[in-house]
Amino acid sequence: MSSSRVQTICPFCGVGCGITLKVDERGRLTGVEPVPGHPISHGKLCEKGWSTAYAIRPDNRITQPLKRCRDRFEPVSWDEALDDISQSIREILDESGPAAIGVISSARATNEDNYAAQKFARAVLKTNNVDHCARICHSPTVAGLKQTLGSGAMTNSAKDIFATDLIVVIGADPTENHSVLGGQIFAAQQHGAKLIVIDPRQTRLAKVADIHLQLKPGSNIALINAMLQVIFEENWHNADFIAERCDGFDELARQVETITPESVESITGVDAAQIRAVAKIYAQAEKAMILYGMGITQFVSGTQNVIALSDLALVCGQIGRPGTGINPLRGQNNVQGACDMGCLPNVYPGYQGADNDAVQQKFNQAWQGEVANQPGLTSLGMSKAALAGEFRGLILFGEDPVVTDPDQNHVRDAYKQLDLLVVAELTMTETAKLADYVLPAASFAEKEGTFTNCERRVQHIAQALQPPGSAMGDWQWLNALAQRLGSDQLNWPNSQAVFDEMAALNPAYLGMRYDKMIQAQGLQWPCNDDAPNGTDILHRDSFPIGKARLIPVHYTAIDESVDADYPLLLTTNRLHFHYGCGSMTRKSPLLERETPPGLLFIHPDDARQLKITRYAPIGVRSRRGYIETRAMITPDVPPGLVSMPYHFKEAPSNQLTNTAQDPITKMPELKACAVTVFPLPAGQAPKDVAQLREEP
Repeated sequence: MSSSRVQTICPFCGVGCGITLKVDERGRLTGVEPVPGHPISHGKLCEKGWSTAYAIRPDNRITQPLKRCRDRFEPVSWDEALDDISQSIREILDESGPAAIGVISSARATNEDNYAAQKFARAVLKTNNVDHCARICHSPTVAGLKQTLGSGAMTNSAKDIFATDLIVVIGADPTENHSVLGGQIFAAQQHGAKLIVIDPRQTRLAKVADIHLQLKPGSNIALINAMLQVIFEENWHNADFIAERCDGFDELARQVETITPESVESITGVDAAQIRAVAKIYAQAEKAMILYGMGITQFVSGTQNVIALSDLALVCGQIGRPGTGINPLRGQNNVQGACDMGCLPNVYPGYQGADNDAVQQKFNQAWQGEVANQPGLTSLGMSKAALAGEFRGLILFGEDPVVTDPDQNHVRDAYKQLDLLVVAELTMTETAKLADYVLPAASFAEKEGTFTNCERRVQHIAQALQPPGSAMGDWQWLNALAQRLGSDQLNWPNSQAVFDEMAALNPAYLGMRYDKMIQAQGLQWPCNDDAPNGTDILHRDSFPIGKARLIPVHYTAIDESVDADYPLLLTTNRLHFHYGCGSMTRKSPLLERETPPGLLFIHPDDARQLKITRYAPIGVRSRRGYIETRAMITPDVPPGLVSMPYHFKEAPSNQLTNTAQDPITKMPELKACAVTVFPLPAGQAPKDVAQLREEP
């Protein structure tokens, strides 16, 4: 066997950088390097990408199926595991029906894996109970932009960062989670683009921005409505664009007429003069590009926040052209693809409505059988139903809800109530520890398929390694399980066959061909007869819904305010050196040494008042839980606000976070909850959450 170099796609964030995997003569991954001519990353990788080899290294990988035997796991064969699982599924279906079982797929898995997961749910289990982590990141994007524009995705391409005059980053920190794009924003600014950052924290980009609006968490709508009021009052709106391509202008103008910058100063914490200045700069820019993240979506007003941003872009005509648009930054490598594949309870692949009779008939015919026709549960809905005894079985792969979903105690209790919990994973995550069966999954480097990045680019991932032990790809074990249940619906010969079936049923992927996608280094959807080479900019001439809709939205306060018992507001953040639940990045000694296992960012004034010193052990309590960690004192958070990442199982911020939800998408308000913080006794090290759980 000779050494090889295999070109593929980075498995971390939604940027979708090109990487080359270097494999030695013995079939071992020895390192990675960037792809020089890649259309997005242009020969760059962030620290996470450079550490990919550690993320999938074979030591501590799950290599064979495991079955829970009381308080420990015993290795079993695939045949035994699948026989047992299928028998449990039959019992649940016979006794409680399809509503009592569901699937949570993975934004880190391939499009093919995700397509198989939703097909398994709908065609084999006959349930629409299928979801994934977009529920707690960008479900408001899908819902909000679908209403206003007709499509819930990034409207422009990453390359437009270098084609714009103004970059507005709101509720996101690309230097932490989308580092290659973050570097491109720095470069674009150096080449003359203006930069405005709107964020409660003083991020890296905020420190170099032309203007930083340090608004209070959850006040996005109040700020944007005030900007709209100024734009209308000064006649800075694009009247021709609005007349030709938008509906609802008069109603929107009436709604914001009295929402002046002065009227929202106390709500937003932003000076009225600054609001007026930013409104003018955005409205009068020739080309302005909005980039946003979960500082917009993870609120009870998440969908309305997205609609407000869309209103702003539309009234200024900042859409449908190079260097413009409204552009959600997707957090995980294939969260866009998992949504495109229909891994949501309300839509089939291509965002075709699951409650639409014609769509059901289309998939009945394509899949040659009856599909699910009852409404499905979200991932959080499954947990709630499990606690009520109405949901009994869950098949889950590539996600760790015990670490990432809000209110960790609630999630753990729900999963313990299940009669059947099956988890497919690379390593033993906190969720896998609760499972009845743990199945060995193949990593991105050990299978073939496709990822779709945040700019809608579908890219090929090539197999470079053999899976360890008996691990296999997710669509493959789902097929084996379907066959045990008497179904051949997932019986594909290879990943290209899965892709071809999906593309034939997904209007946005209809024109994609596997070989062309590989040759072109990815194709951006929609790719069809009208756009055989893909689409780099959406809505150039029209919107899928005809005219775009300007929709008035009203400011809604955060669900949980501070008070005497819980005097500080907690928000969540991501760190440059870690990713998601940490199951991949924390295997790297290079990344692990950069950050202690858990920390809380706190302003010097608050730390001084609480007698907390740098790196001191502290306790943090909310109405839902308690953790111990260490303090990072920094002026990057304003007084009254503290911030925590959720990468660390020792001190998971979701012990504390609020489950209050956006009524439209069921997005929990992860970005704001009230907490109290206090120093621990001198000499006492912080206990991890597992130790705290064992205490009486």
